[in-house]
Amino acid sequence: MRTLLRILLSLLLLVVLLGLLAILVGPFIVSPSPAPGVTDAELVAAPESRFITLPTGTDESQEFHFITRLDAETPGPAFMLLHGFTFNLFTWSQLFDLFAQYGQVVAYDQLPYGLSAKPTPNGAQASDVYSKAAALEQLFALADALELEQLILVGNSSGGTLALEAALAQPERVAGLILIAPWVYSKRPIMPDWLVGLPQMQRVSLGLARYLGRNSPLLDYSYADPTKIDEERRALTGAHRLMAGWDLAWGALLQHSLTDPVTIAERLGEIEQPVLLLTGDADQIVPASDTQATADALPNATLVQLTGCGHLPQEECPDQVKEAISSWLDTQGSSTGPAL
Repeated sequence: MRTLLRILLSLLLLVVLLGLLAILVGPFIVSPSPAPGVTDAELVAAPESRFITLPTGTDESQEFHFITRLDAETPGPAFMLLHGFTFNLFTWSQLFDLFAQYGQVVAYDQLPYGLSAKPTPNGAQASDVYSKAAALEQLFALADALELEQLILVGNSSGGTLALEAALAQPERVAGLILIAPWVYSKRPIMPDWLVGLPQMQRVSLGLARYLGRNSPLLDYSYADPTKIDEERRALTGAHRLMAGWDLAWGALLQHSLTDPVTIAERLGEIEQPVLLLTGDADQIVPASDTQATADALPNATLVQLTGCGHLPQEECPDQVKEAISSWLDTQGSSTGPAL
């Protein structure tokens, strides 16, 4: 019996040692070599694409990809469209014409997504480039460059979080918000700086970034019915894969996100602008109950639930989204332009 016990203890110790070895050495199997692709995004851009160099929260400026219509004669705030985590400006393709009927509109790829630049800083520099403060600086720098004073911010998922932060940072410039399943109450893993800074964690972040970027699993998970996703939509979602080094940039962003909690829920009561919130009843990423809680916490919010829609209703259920947005904008002003 004692012999058997010693054998079992020895096996257990071996398993623990092998596990520790896997944790310490396993991540280094992930190659640090960057993904191939073009270094000039204009070589693979769409005909309507435009590029601009903006500050990024560091000493270096970066090139941003955007699409806009600034020739609208309708007065009033301009619409700025903010995509969510792992997506890009093409998520708004089916709504662009709608917003253009009400005013000027611009959508852009946040760093390091889509065809925008792919900075690959490490440590504190990553915190500077991919911080909340940097994202806000980039948003308002683009608005300034395009001479857009008043904004209606339209955000999906983490783009909704950015829109809420912007409304707090410069309330005088944000006339209203349209939020589609904003990431407010949902939690993501947060780790101490020392752990995130380990070389092993950097390789783990890179491996996860490659999985998310190469396979776009969140695209399927964000639809109530993934069979609605056609090849064109998959290609547009993966536009970043055309650019060299996208994987290293995504890894740096993920590395930073592990130490950067979402705290916007604590300040929702301070946001006084009118807000339209949309939620899909089949959203698996930000449940409808979370969006309901966000609406309850905002002083001036309208909530619309969309039937048979997931986390990307602007892609999956555009007609329902258009109807909800048009109705809300018309109640805020007139059919010729929102008077927010």
